[in-house]
Amino acid sequence: MKPPDTLEIRRLRVSTHIGVPDDERAAAQTLWLTVHMVPSQNFDGLADDISRTIDYHAVALAIQTLASSKPRHLIETLALETAAWLLANHPLQSVAVTLEKHILPDTECVAVHLRRNR
Repeated sequence: MKPPDTLEIRRLRVSTHIGVPDDERAAAQTLWLTVHMVPSQNFDGLADDISRTIDYHAVALAIQTLASSKPRHLIETLALETAAWLLANHPLQSVAVTLEKHILPDTECVAVHLRRNR
């Protein structure tokens, strides 16, 4: 069995007000978000027609809008909301979301990962 065809947006820069302490949420922060999307239809039937696939530019813009739409305490919340939005608005079998936050000293980042299936 061949692995599923996948669309990926890697390390999309999003701006959001996020964090547990009020002062951390006061200013917008930059996070990096990666999504792996497995479409309901594999790439074989696309016929080089964008209307038959996921428009990754539109997805990227929508994710940036979602991230900036309201303050949140947890990066887990934004990851869950992103996965739910993608599954509700696009013909996907599954989606995986990784969200990175550069907040702790002496670390590259803190990251959360999740996968959701239709």
